[in-house]
Amino acid sequence: MARGRSVAERLATVLGTVLGSAELPVRLRGWDGSVAGPPGAPVVAVRDRRALRRLLWSPGQLGLGRAYVSGDIDVEDDVFDTFAALSSAGRLSETGPMRPLSLAERAALLRTVAGLGGLGTDPEPPAEEADLGRHGLRHTRRRDAAAIAHHYDVGNDFYELVLGPSMVYSCAVWDTPDTGLDAAQEAKLDLVCRKLGLTEGSRLLDVGCGWGSMAIHAAGRYGADVVGITISEEQATLARKRVAEAGLTDKVEIRVQDYREITDGPFDAISSIGMAEHVGRARLGDYVDQLVGLLRPGGRLLNHAIAWNAGETTWDENTFIARYVFPDGELLGLGEMVGAVERGGLEVVDVEALRRHYALTLRAWVRRLEEHWDDAVAASTEGRARVWRLYMAACALAFEGGAMGVDQVLAVKPGGEQPPLRRTAWV
Repeated sequence: MARGRSVAERLATVLGTVLGSAELPVRLRGWDGSVAGPPGAPVVAVRDRRALRRLLWSPGQLGLGRAYVSGDIDVEDDVFDTFAALSSAGRLSETGPMRPLSLAERAALLRTVAGLGGLGTDPEPPAEEADLGRHGLRHTRRRDAAAIAHHYDVGNDFYELVLGPSMVYSCAVWDTPDTGLDAAQEAKLDLVCRKLGLTEGSRLLDVGCGWGSMAIHAAGRYGADVVGITISEEQATLARKRVAEAGLTDKVEIRVQDYREITDGPFDAISSIGMAEHVGRARLGDYVDQLVGLLRPGGRLLNHAIAWNAGETTWDENTFIARYVFPDGELLGLGEMVGAVERGGLEVVDVEALRRHYALTLRAWVRRLEEHWDDAVAASTEGRARVWRLYMAACALAFEGGAMGVDQVLAVKPGGEQPPLRRTAWV
C-alpha cells in the first residue's frame, strides 16, 4: 500500500472492492476528517473502524446495511441521491443476490482493512436485525406471527409519525404528485371499495387489516359489515380503538387471527392489501384456495400486492430487506399472482398497475420520517428509524427504476352476479 494515502483514500479502496467498481459513486469522509472521491458526489461518512469489520465479515449489502443502521457510517446529503449513487455501481446495480467477492478481492479487502486498523471479530448485528431461526420452518403460523411482530410491533406511535393520520401502510393512489399523502390514501381506500362493489350490508373480510383504515372506510362510507384480521397484537389494539372512536363498533370487528383460521364465511367481498407478500411462493396456492372458499358465488376478491419485475427471485436471507424489514417476505411476479388466482377458480376481471404511485408514497413517508426524526427515534430507536429510512428510500428508487411494481388484481367467483361491463364503474 502506498504511503501517505489518507484514511478516506484507503476507505475508497475498501468500498470499491466491496462494490466491485473502479469508479467510486460517492465521496467518502473518514473518521479523521479526510475526504476522497469525486467532487460534488453525495458524501458518506465512515465514523468508526467497526464499519470495516462489518464489511470484512459481510462484504456486501448486509454489511453495508449493518454499518448504516448502527451509525458506523452515515449519509450527509440527500438520502435519495446517496442511495441512487450507490445502487448504480458494481454489484449493487445488479438484480438478485449480490455476487460474492473473488478470492483476490477478499485478499485485497483484508490487506486494506488491516492497514486501517480494522481487523477484529465480527461485530454483533444491530439489535433491530431479525433472527427467526428458532421459530422453525418458514410460513408456519408460529413463524409468520414472529415475522409480522418483528415488522409491525415496533410501536404505533412510530408508525403514526411515518404514515400520518391515515395510518395506511400500502401504496396510495395519486391524481398528481401534488395530491398529498392523506388525500391519496383516502383515494386508494375508496378505489378498493368501488372495485369490490360494496353497498349497505355487504359483508367484507379485510385480510391483513393493519390499523383498521380500510375497515373503517368501508363501514363508514359504504355501510359494509367488516371483519378485519391481523396477527399483530399492537395493530389490533389501535384498530379497535380507532373503530370505537369512529362509532363503528356495530359494523366492524377486528380480530387477531391468521387467515388460515377463518371459518365463518361466506363473504360478499375480500380485500387483501399488502398481505400476499408475507404468504410465500410455496403457500400461495393455499392462500388463494382459502380466500376463494370464503367467498360467496359472485363475490369479489381484490389482491393488492408488490410485485418483483426483475426476473426470477429466490429467497435470500442475507439481504438487508430480509434481515431488517420483511423477514420471510417473498415478492412474486404479477404473472404468478394472476396465475394463482385463476388456478384457484376465480375469473380475473381487472388488473391495475400502480408502480409510480408507490414511488410517490414512499417518498412521502421518507419525508415525514425526516421531518419527525427526533420523535421517531424517541418512539422506537435510532436504529429502527435508520432501518425505515434506508428501506423506504431504496424501495422508492426500485419502484422508480422498474425493478418493483405494485398491482391490484380484481377477481370474481363464478356462479353469481357479474361485475359491471366496463371498469369506468369504479375508476
